[in-house]
Amino acid sequence: MSYIEQIDKDRIPEHVAIIMDGNGRWAKQRGKERTFGHYAGAETVHKIIEEAAHLGIKYLTLYTFSTENWNRPLEEVSALMGLLLDSIEEDTLMKNNISFRVIGDFKKLPPDVQSSLQKCIDHTSKNTGMCLVLALSYSSHWEITEAVRKIAALTKTGEISPEQITDKYISSHLNTNFMPNPDLLIRTGGEIRLSNYLLWQCAYSELYFCDTFWPDFSNEELYKAICEYQKRERRFGKTSEQIS
Repeated sequence: MSYIEQIDKDRIPEHVAIIMDGNGRWAKQRGKERTFGHYAGAETVHKIIEEAAHLGIKYLTLYTFSTENWNRPLEEVSALMGLLLDSIEEDTLMKNNISFRVIGDFKKLPPDVQSSLQKCIDHTSKNTGMCLVLALSYSSHWEITEAVRKIAALTKTGEISPEQITDKYISSHLNTNFMPNPDLLIRTGGEIRLSNYLLWQCAYSELYFCDTFWPDFSNEELYKAICEYQKRERRFGKTSEQIS
C-alpha cells in the first residue's frame, strides 16, 4: 500500500520545514562535480513544492543556503546563486496559487538575486494557497542575534521594559514572525542534526531523518514522513492524559 493511502487528510501538518541535504554526496557517488547534485536537487524542489501544495500543507520552508555556506568554494557558491535565479519559476507558483517569501540575511545576496526574489515575492503576494519560504543566507544564530539587537535598541530608548520581553515578543521579532512554528522538520541525507536551522521555532517540532539524498527524495518519501508524523503524540510538555 502506498503511503499516500495511509495519510489522514484531516491531520496534514500545517508547516513542514526541510533540510535538503545530500546533493554533493549524491553527485560524488556518480563521479560528478557537486554542482551536478545541486541541479538534480533543484528538480526535486520543484516536484516537492507542487506535491506539498496539493496535499494542503500551508507553509513549506526549505533550507536553501545557510550563512555558513558562504565559506564554501567560490565556484560552488557562484553556481548555487545562478541555480537559484534559474529555479525561481513564477509561473509554477502562480499556477498552484503559491505565495513566496524569503527568510535570512537578504541584503547579503547578490543584487541580481535580490531583484529576482523581490519580484517573485511581489507578484505572488496575493496568492492564497501554500506559502513557500526559502531560507537564504540564513542561520538561527544570525536570526536570534538580529532579534536581540532590535529588542535591546527598544529597551535602550525606553519603548519597552525588560519585563515586557516574553517568548512571544521575541518570536515577533524573528524573521519567521509571519508563520507558525514547524509541525514537522524533515532532514534528508542521513545526518542527524539541525545545522543551525530554525532552532527557536523547532522547540516542539516533530523531527524526521532519512538516509535518502535530496535528489532522490520522492513524493512517496514525503508521504512516508507525514505518515510517521501522524503516528506521534504531540504533548507540548503535557501528559498523554491531558492531551486526550
